[in-house]
Order: sequence, then structure tokens, then C-alpha cells
Amino acid sequence: MVTFFAMAYIIILNPLIIGTTADVNGTVLGVPQVAAVTALTAGVMTIAFGLIARYPFGIAAGLGLNTLVAVTMVAGEGLTWPEAMGLVVIDGIIIVLLAVSGFRSAVFRAIPSSMKAAMGVGIGMFIAMIGLVDAGFVRRIPDAAGTTVPVGLGIDGSIASWPTVTFVLGLIICGFLVVRGVRGGLFIGILATTIIAMIVEAVSHSGPSFVDGQPNPTGWSLAVPVLPEGFGGLPDLSLVGAVDMVGAFTRVGVLAASLLVFTLVLANFFDAMGTMTALGKQGGLVDETGVLPDMKKALVVEGFGAIVGGATSSSSATVYADSAAGVGDGARTGLANIVTGVLFLLAMFLTPLYEVVPIEAAAPVLVIVGALMIAQIVDIEWTQFHIALPAFLTIVVMPFTYSIANGIGVGFIAFSLMAVAAGKAKEVHWIMWLVSALFVVYFGMDPILAALG
Repeated sequence: MVTFFAMAYIIILNPLIIGTTADVNGTVLGVPQVAAVTALTAGVMTIAFGLIARYPFGIAAGLGLNTLVAVTMVAGEGLTWPEAMGLVVIDGIIIVLLAVSGFRSAVFRAIPSSMKAAMGVGIGMFIAMIGLVDAGFVRRIPDAAGTTVPVGLGIDGSIASWPTVTFVLGLIICGFLVVRGVRGGLFIGILATTIIAMIVEAVSHSGPSFVDGQPNPTGWSLAVPVLPEGFGGLPDLSLVGAVDMVGAFTRVGVLAASLLVFTLVLANFFDAMGTMTALGKQGGLVDETGVLPDMKKALVVEGFGAIVGGATSSSSATVYADSAAGVGDGARTGLANIVTGVLFLLAMFLTPLYEVVPIEAAAPVLVIVGALMIAQIVDIEWTQFHIALPAFLTIVVMPFTYSIANGIGVGFIAFSLMAVAAGKAKEVHWIMWLVSALFVVYFGMDPILAALG
């Protein structure tokens, strides 16, 4: 249940990313429709992962991946939504084939232990950053403000909104419960903070963060914590099956479409790899080499997340770093995933009910879990600079670029280059060299596509 509440924001956020962008034909998927298929996909894949892989890792539409589909493929390359989702399905098929062949597992084993630890720390920093930003504790500073500082504390350096005050209270409550070792403390913290949020909204009338299209800095980020007028309704699943597997190749050409698929595969591949490694280490589920038992099975199931996500037009579904909230609260087996998945399926019918929980009530859990995950930093040999620099870059690039895959890519490239500087190039696994080269192409994808266009 903790995992569900930590992840539930995706049912609101994913529709805002892919449900409001018009394609080349002017078609918009629609917020209610995307919300329904997002919950459906998350429910089905999370339950499947729990039953087959037997790990407590929730699966839902991947942030970053959905932006890649909406911004790059649809708005940028001019694909229709069915064509873009067709590429997502192809991405999933490739990911599954790589997992079945054992290549994904081989990549896991080729990664040095210091880099695995850095990935865990980086993801902890990343989800803590998500929590701080979603709660309004850390905010982007507009360019018009006349400063080169990109982010700041609250509003003009002050915690000047009631939703952010609620987050701070929630962080204190969750921290206290964790320190006291209260069983289910993070879930209790979410419930207690939600009750506080409802009281705060009843008194302050802060409202949403956008009112009639205009920003309201003191409002709630996504869901406003008020009792709903109704508690359910039938979901609109009309987007299921709206996929065109070949249209993108005829519209933009085989080479350009293939490069788009390559970008999806690389981002999907390493986002999931880094997340599963970090969650496994946090939960004590990995072996002595830092690899999850039955890794191949887990990777195959995770790969199907992209296929199902594309087939339902909800974008590629992948393992969620936010699952760390449930793992931090004691989840250790696939049974936890089944509960989380059932809640996602119920969310299709009970949208007004789960919208009562604001992101400010779940954000404290993400910060707490980030603090727990950073403990892996002691596994990095900081006295060896050829190890320290790649690890440091992995850790900081993830939160600073809002991308797990970016952090892994920069870290891998730096690790390979620093090994050459240290005279240890022969000790780097050939897979690390291959992946580093692929990431060089990945980071240069925009100019490559521009040159082809």
C-alpha cells in the first residue's frame, strides 16, 4: 500500500504529459483515457511481476520515457500517437529478446560493484529530489527573476505555502516513525499527512497549483486534498490496441525510426537496470556480487512492460524507483506487488478516492527512502579517484538531469575513460566498453537526427 501511494501520482501525471499533446493529425489522447490505461497497465504489470519475478517492485509508465515519446517522437518528429506507441511496442520486443538471450543479465554482472553502489545512491538522491520538488520545498527559479541560480528554497527562500508546510510536517512524522521503528510507519505517515492536508485545505483554501490556466504557487501540486463528490465510475479504455507498428518507418524513414527505437531501448534498458539494482541492494535481496537471484526472469517480465504500455497507449512501463518506499517499509516478496497491483486496478474505478491523497503527503516518504538508500555510499572506494569520479558523476547527474539513464550513461563513459588514465583498461569488461560507446551515440542523438533530417 505504501508503494501504491508513493507511485499513484503517475495516474495523474502521465495523462498531463502524453494526454494533452496533439500529434501531427491534431489528435489528443485525452486525460481521462490516459489515466485509465495508465492504471490498467500499472496494475497488470505490477501483479505479473509479483507473481512471476516475485519481487516487490512496482511497474508503471516510466517518467522520462513518456516525455521522450510525447516531446521527441510526437511533437518533434511528427509521428501520430499510434505510430509512436508502435515504436514503444517494438522497443519492448527488443528488450524482451535481450533479456531472454541473457544479454541483460550479462550486463548486470559486468558492472563493477562501485558503480552498482553509485547507481543506488544516485537513485536515492533522484527520488529525494522528486519528493522535494513535488512538495514545493525546492522550486525552479524563473529566468525573469534576474538570477543565474536555477533552483531555490520554497518561494523566494521561504516556505510560503501551506502545502509545503504540510510536507515538512509529514517529513517530521515519517522520520519520527522510522526512528522509533514503527511497523508500517511510512504508510501511517502518508495517512496522517493526508488527514493534516485535508484540514489545512479546509482552513486555507489553497486550491490547485494552476487555476484557469494560471499558476498558483501556493496551491497543491497535483491532487487537492478534499472529499470527492463521488467515489467511482467506469474507466474509458478506448485507447487499448490503438497501435500502428509500421507507420513510423514510412513517415520518417527506416533509419530515423530505427534511431528512435534505439533511444527508447537504451533509456528503458538502463533505467530498469539501475532501479532494480538499487532496490535489490536496499532490500537485501541481492547476492554477494550485487545481482538479484533469478535476474533473467525479472528482466523478461519487466521488458513486457514496454510491450503492454505501448499496446495500451500509456507509454513504456518500467520498474519504479518509488517502490523503494514499500521496500523501506518491509516489502520483500511478490505478495506486496500483488496488493499494489490490485490497488492500481481499483484506481481505474475509484479515481476520485485516491486523488484525495496529495503528492505533498507521499513526498516525505520519497525523501526518507532517499536517506535510507544513500547508505550504500560506503561501498565506494573514494580514495581511488579513477573509481571516485565515475561514481560521483553517476550520483549527481541522476537528480540534476532527472534521469536514471543519464546518470548511468555518464558514469559508464567516465569509468571506461578513467580506467585508461589509471592504466587499468584491460580490467574493464568488454560489455562496459560496448555500453559506453552506445551511450556516446545516445547523448549525441539529437544532432545525429538533425543531420539525417
